[in-house]
Amino acid sequence: MDKSKRPFLKSKRSFRRRLPPIQSGDRIDYRNMSLISRFISEQGKILSRRVNRLTLKQQRLITIAIKQARILSLLPFLNNEKQFERTESTARTAGLRARNK
Repeated sequence: MDKSKRPFLKSKRSFRRRLPPIQSGDRIDYRNMSLISRFISEQGKILSRRVNRLTLKQQRLITIAIKQARILSLLPFLNNEKQFERTESTARTAGLRARNK
């Protein structure tokens, strides 16, 4: 049979079902830092529901817990190590400095 005339066939690959990220015994709370930190990116952003594989209710609770932990200074709002690092001035600021001298 030609490849172009072959009917659409589903691949018969077996797949392993992933375990849910939150077990039934886990409490979603702002103090549970080991649980909360799994749902934050390296930049400090809250990961989406699709990435986390959470239910809508779990995602809402995780978001609230992360925001409470940020307000109570248990988590940083940003995770930028290079936040205040400046290597060279931009052309615009270099021109302003030359004019002021």
